[in-house]
Amino acid sequence: MSTEGEYDCIVIGAGVQGSFTAHELVKKKQRTLLLEQFILPHTRGSSHGQTRIIRKAYELDFYTQLMHESYEMWAQLESESGVKLQTGLLVLGPEDSHSYQMFKSTLQKNKIPSVALTPDNFNQHIPHFNLTEGDEAVVDIKAGVLFADRALRTAQRQFEKLGGIIRDKEKVIDIKPGPVVTVSTTAGVYQAKSVVITAGPWANKLLAHTGLQLPLQVTKINVCYWKEKVPGSYSVNKRFPSFLQLDSKETMDHIYGLPSQEYPGLMKICLHTGSPTDPDQRDKQTDRSDIDILRRYITRCIPGLHPEPAVVESCMYTVTPDSHFVLDCHPEHRNIVIGAGFSGHGFKFGPIIGKLLSELSLGQVPSFDLSPFRIRRFQGQTKSAL
Repeated sequence: MSTEGEYDCIVIGAGVQGSFTAHELVKKKQRTLLLEQFILPHTRGSSHGQTRIIRKAYELDFYTQLMHESYEMWAQLESESGVKLQTGLLVLGPEDSHSYQMFKSTLQKNKIPSVALTPDNFNQHIPHFNLTEGDEAVVDIKAGVLFADRALRTAQRQFEKLGGIIRDKEKVIDIKPGPVVTVSTTAGVYQAKSVVITAGPWANKLLAHTGLQLPLQVTKINVCYWKEKVPGSYSVNKRFPSFLQLDSKETMDHIYGLPSQEYPGLMKICLHTGSPTDPDQRDKQTDRSDIDILRRYITRCIPGLHPEPAVVESCMYTVTPDSHFVLDCHPEHRNIVIGAGFSGHGFKFGPIIGKLLSELSLGQVPSFDLSPFRIRRFQGQTKSAL
């Protein structure tokens, strides 16, 4: 096994965060290698699938503020590839729900265009959907749907067009920290001034080589598609919005949905949580208790859907204890940068996270305050892997 090359930066993991990080680095004239353990494209991680929700509606200001620039960066990409579709996001929750009130407050404080719906006018705007008694609803007007697979391919093509190098089907088997970091794969050995680890569910397996373990829980998510009883009732063409249900009668976990678009006549509705899994043995996790919850919710609130999923696919979340991201340098090796723990809500931030991780890898002051995402918040929860 010989040394295959020297780079300014190596990015490990070609999901959405890694691909946008690599793209940002090559734009800054950095000789950059993007490594991926599977053949691209693949469905083994967290970035695959045709659609994701893009929104500014959040409980906490710092996510909404990050999304301001992320929207601008998505718009640049959209002009080339059509990666975003504006449909609006319907946020529902009990009027006395702390979570719902925080969402509404953040929209108002940040002057995000939104419309409050009342029980009297709800069905004029949102047909074929039952608003729960005691629930309120607000629409984030500028929210929409990201075409995820298309966006990921576009970022990777842009990276290569600017001279970046992608090597897929190369699993990283060792990382040796130092002033120059050595990365060994199943096919070669590479060196770089800095390394960015954006390996999703495999983050801790790679960090073990650097002596660090973060409190990350990998979960398998059942991605469910439900058939319309009357084709087109919940379609993008009829401007049916994406939605986010908070604190429903069925569960305190969020339920989210996207209008029928990916598969003709099928609406994507999922529970925003899953069951623990090993990323290398994902499909051995067969828990379907989330589907039982969704079945009850759909029967009660979305009567125009058959309450049995027509298609069930798989995805993985890598979740931190507080559900906030990890965007930081390694505590002992500052030229190793970590982007991890995106907790099932990171895709929409891909462009801005790529910018922030590239800034960290170049030793620059980040464009945003990253204190909510620092490793030190896990004091007592991290451990040595050596």
